Amino acid sequence: MKKIVLLISGILLLVGCDMMNSPTKVVEKFLNKYQTVDEEIVTQLDETLTKENTLNDELKEAYKEIMKNQYQNLYYTIKDERIDGNHATVTVEIEVYNYSKSIKDADDYLISNEKEFLDDEGNIDNSKFMTYKLKQMKNTKDKIKYTLDFNLTKINEKWVLDDIDEITRQKIHGIYVE
Repeated sequence: MKKIVLLISGILLLVGCDMMNSPTKVVEKFLNKYQTVDEEIVTQLDETLTKENTLNDELKEAYKEIMKNQYQNLYYTIKDERIDGNHATVTVEIEVYNYSKSIKDADDYLISNEKEFLDDEGNIDNSKFMTYKLKQMKNTKDKIKYTLDFNLTKINEKWVLDDIDEITRQKIHGIYVE
């Protein structure tokens, strides 16, 4: 009886370990890092904002908070997992705030109401406009769904997520424009 229990435990352990290393689990772990605003995700966001030279520190912080809100409100559903040898594709449907619509609406508003954003010399005050644009993003309630394919490669018996492309990243951030 002891041998049967040990055998069953061993099989469950092997199956359980393999399931934790499935392509789907790797993608779920990746997306959960966004949802929990993982330190790694915040670091990447900080690095991106450091390179941004059109925003002052206050606007960078506002943008960071908007993105963190996006991440926390990202919803996803795994639709499919396809494995072909050492390569896999996991198809996911995500739902995010449609910040691209807010950005477009703000840009359109600027064209129609340019005078609101002029400085003393008659030039567009980027800080004023970005404050307006970020406020529009912060207040957005519209959501959009995207279907994404995440590619993975099996390396040393472990599934590893391939680098995501810029379009996928923009869709996760809700800023993708077609």
